Amino acid sequence: MRRPPHENVATVLVDPLVLRELEVHLMGLDLRLWPVATSPVYADGPRAAFQLRRRLLMARRGAWDDAATWTPVWIAFGDSWYDGAEPLPWRAHDTLWRTLELYAGHVRYRLGLGGIPRLDIPRERTA
Repeated sequence: MRRPPHENVATVLVDPLVLRELEVHLMGLDLRLWPVATSPVYADGPRAAFQLRRRLLMARRGAWDDAATWTPVWIAFGDSWYDGAEPLPWRAHDTLWRTLELYAGHVRYRLGLGGIPRLDIPRERTA
């Protein structure tokens, strides 16, 4: 049985004070930041964001309590990171984790990627 097409994403809690700055930084690296609450993946995005945030906080048993009001986001990889059907290169993972390290006081995440249904986003057309 084949797995349906999915988007590789990192799930991250982001301090709203740096959300836009992080998003712009990631855009320059062809990484896409998607707030879970406004993602097209869920019919009720705000509820999904609440549940995801709660699960992340509960899993850390108080260690991430400072992030109780932070924004849950997914960070996906842009087209430039992929080579056809090949898996993501380790360079892509390394770039993502090193970038998040720069925002260490304002993000909470665990290493590793998850998968969500493909995000229906417009792609750039080339001639």
